Amino acid sequence: MEQLKVKLENNRGEIQLFVADRQAGKMEISIYNGRLTVYHTEVDPEHEGKGYAKLLLNKLVEYARENHLKIAPLCPYVHSQFKRHPELYQDIWYQQENK
Repeated sequence: MEQLKVKLENNRGEIQLFVADRQAGKMEISIYNGRLTVYHTEVDPEHEGKGYAKLLLNKLVEYARENHLKIAPLCPYVHSQFKRHPELYQDIWYQQENK
């Protein structure tokens, strides 16, 4: 069974995915001024293709909504999912306005 947890220290940390008590993936994140920035998503090669990146994304989104944060998707995977399905993420997607 998969377990997900958010681990933060001084507003930097990870969303971690565990399978059978071993870390199988993570998202590197930071929080500052109401913005949750996601830098990188990683799933161990032995667990690729099992939908674990999507589980991490779902936990990221859930955490942002629960804590009233906007997500700045610097991670290519998260950014591509936001662009592919903007209707799912519009409420939490931080998009810097061009001025």
